Amino acid sequence: MRLLLVRHGQSEWNASRRLQGQADIGLSERGRSQADALRSVITGVGHCRAVSSDLRRVSETAQRIGAKKPRLTEGLREIDVGDWTGRPIDDIRAEDEAAYLGWRAGTFVPPGGEGWAPFADRVCAVIEDELRNSCQNLLVVCHGGVIRAILQRYLGLAPACVIPVAPASLSALRMGNGKLPRLELFNYLPDSLEFGAPD
Repeated sequence: MRLLLVRHGQSEWNASRRLQGQADIGLSERGRSQADALRSVITGVGHCRAVSSDLRRVSETAQRIGAKKPRLTEGLREIDVGDWTGRPIDDIRAEDEAAYLGWRAGTFVPPGGEGWAPFADRVCAVIEDELRNSCQNLLVVCHGGVIRAILQRYLGLAPACVIPVAPASLSALRMGNGKLPRLELFNYLPDSLEFGAPD
């Protein structure tokens, strides 16, 4: 089985580099274009079924890339960043760089936020449920943090070792067949390279 992991397109907040967490915001015009550009890639690869975060920026991405009636679930929502929701990343870093870097590494929880381990448990419970009904290509439309949680749990890559994936990018893991999970594709964009992820 292959997990096709698609991060949602740019949201209405991405351009201003604000932390989104579980805010239910839509895609920006650019985000819609990014998702549309990925559609032919997803169509070409094909998928047996799809599962998606229920937040608007993700469910809209799923629709635009051609997901076939995705199952929407709260389990694939982004990590809750509590009081940091909606705040500009630059402001958080200026206020407390160590806290921000700790959060990126999965070792710090913003006030009112969700810890990394419970978040990864929540995400991977959805994936494990999907793995019980195997198929060739499972399309998982989600958030960047969700992808990092999956990479940690299945490949042992600590959050501190993975740069956030680009909006409307595709990553893929091969699962099962008596082998350890393997990274097959990471941070693929159909028309450009992305080296500007916030660190």
